[in-house]
Amino acid sequence: MTLLNPTLILEEPPALQVDVAIVGGGPAGLMAAEVLSRAGIAVHLFDAMPSVGRKFLLAGKGGLNLTHSESSELFRTRFGQRQSAVANWLNAMDAQAIRDWAHGLGVKTFVGTSGRVFPEEMKAAPLLRAWLHRLRHPLVGVPVQFHMRHRWRGWLGDALVFEPTGVAGVRRVQAKATLLALGGASWPHLGSDGAWVPLLAEKGVPLAPLKAANCGFDVMGREGQGWTARFSEKFAGQPLKSVTLRVDAGLQHPPHAAPRFFRQGEFVITQTGVEGSLVYAAGAHLREDLNLGAAHFSLDLLPHLTPEKVLTEVSWPRGSKSLSSHLKSRLGVEGVKMGLVYELCSAAQLADPQTLAFSLKNLKVSLKKARPVAEAISTAGGVMFEGLSPDLMLSAQPGVYCAGEMLDWEAPTGGYLLTASLASGWRAGQGILTNF
Repeated sequence: MTLLNPTLILEEPPALQVDVAIVGGGPAGLMAAEVLSRAGIAVHLFDAMPSVGRKFLLAGKGGLNLTHSESSELFRTRFGQRQSAVANWLNAMDAQAIRDWAHGLGVKTFVGTSGRVFPEEMKAAPLLRAWLHRLRHPLVGVPVQFHMRHRWRGWLGDALVFEPTGVAGVRRVQAKATLLALGGASWPHLGSDGAWVPLLAEKGVPLAPLKAANCGFDVMGREGQGWTARFSEKFAGQPLKSVTLRVDAGLQHPPHAAPRFFRQGEFVITQTGVEGSLVYAAGAHLREDLNLGAAHFSLDLLPHLTPEKVLTEVSWPRGSKSLSSHLKSRLGVEGVKMGLVYELCSAAQLADPQTLAFSLKNLKVSLKKARPVAEAISTAGGVMFEGLSPDLMLSAQPGVYCAGEMLDWEAPTGGYLLTASLASGWRAGQGILTNF
């Protein structure tokens, strides 16, 4: 680590001696703090922001999706290539354990129609307040000490170095064990800015590049120039509901292989492309294809109807009716769905009943690029599991553990991200206890 004025170190008081230092006050860091505090370990938690849980609060502004009620077998498949590693965390803290934990904080939960689990009050703030109160005033264990506005700058020797906001010089902290829970690089204004990457790379920690996950995509449009001005002005912000999104096997897979992704749901049209839960769920496959040179997904706008039924209705004589009126009356296609058909189909495709019927069931949406990582809900990449012990301790830095979104895993929205982040904090906390 390089400091602008290394002589400041000589002017600082001796390093603060602590049992455990946790760097990062998101869900993973707070959960690890709870595990350790309850066991009687003195924890000092440091965060660069004025208060903890800022991303947690913003994510829960429209309704905090704590977890999901689906079966544990299906739940674990949501973590893609890392499902085996994440399953080890979920063995100790699964979706039901998350609900029990929330109930222990006095926060009742319910299952929504989609299977997602929410607090009865929907908001994140009441849960976070209750959680912080328990961490500061535990009935069992020792209180957690919070140090806000402390930005981590790396190590000097074996001491952690922090730069307190508004205070000259730096602060050194000597910890028997350290947990890094610094998040990824999405929503950097809330504290997760990825500034830890060069600090760990310097120590030889294996890292996968941080990439946008649960993000939107810009589209090519029919002519390669994105959405037309008319379409984006009229439909940006509108949801496309009750559609099926399919990502085919692709060139890197055997011919006629099953689709890599096939799911019904909804997403939103944006000024430049698409975003929303269904797109997020397919995002890893779409990023993979973009890295190989080209990506698209196919939409079934009428998943409740067979191709034969759609062709019959499209072919029905429409007389003096416009095509829009015909499709609305015969198939219920209107609004943003109708707009998307006109946006992506040529005049020749619209004029031919067979081609039009095929497009209604297989509308191709070609993508240009993923949106920037700063706009993403979460990130993929980070500390690779090959550089971690099962306890989540860094092989390159004994006594230093990592948890949360800074690890190399990803999951779609729907409660999976938060559940796994909390569970990783629990696992890291238990790992510290085992080796303390």
